[in-house]
Amino acid sequence: MTDHTVTLTQAERTRVAANQRPKDAATMLIIDRTSARPKVLMGKRHASHKFMPGKYVFPGGRLDEGDRRMVATGALPQICEDRLLKRAVRPSIGKARALALAAIRETFEETGLLFGTDEFGAPETAPEGSWSDFAGHGIFPDLSALTFVARAITPPRRPKRFDTRFFTVDASALAKTIDGVTGPDSELTDLVWVDFEEAKALDLPTITKVIIQEVEARIETGFAPYLPVPFYWEKRGSFVREEL
Repeated sequence: MTDHTVTLTQAERTRVAANQRPKDAATMLIIDRTSARPKVLMGKRHASHKFMPGKYVFPGGRLDEGDRRMVATGALPQICEDRLLKRAVRPSIGKARALALAAIRETFEETGLLFGTDEFGAPETAPEGSWSDFAGHGIFPDLSALTFVARAITPPRRPKRFDTRFFTVDASALAKTIDGVTGPDSELTDLVWVDFEEAKALDLPTITKVIIQEVEARIETGFAPYLPVPFYWEKRGSFVREEL
């Protein structure tokens, strides 16, 4: 049984900043289930970062405007789309789609991994920046490969606040790898494939460890699409877990 208790560290309990509205964000758990013990890809954040320095995390980041305009193949499973719309500020199908694309883009930026397909050639149009680079490798992002598995909002009065949607993708959906993206001068200095027990032993933000436990339990129970999606947020000073 999954332990849903969230016990923040002393640093995570600190409330010193002016309160701000959390920014929409997305992150990706890349799962390799080719062996008896599934593994997840984790990246170590650069030690100089002000936000979670040296911590192991999933690739991810803020929603960008280009994520709303990027072309893609496939569609999010309907049940994922419906859950992304729940408890959302100004919910729309376009925003749900953009969040999934943000997870794919951030994964590409931070790891050099392109999730999608090369069956249709390169997208003819793409927003400038990372999406243009992505399309230049002849890959269409594929939304049908993603599953929405969790959501968490950073507590109030933290220096940075995010409303993060967690997606999973199977490693078999990888279309291309660009070498040299991670390293000592990069946002992620190292990438490691670890099973869930190994992952929980890393230096993790508390919510990252909680999501690992959630996804581990989801896989153990068959990863069925109807399984609820946990939603973590702080209510009157305590983290609560709801289901979407």
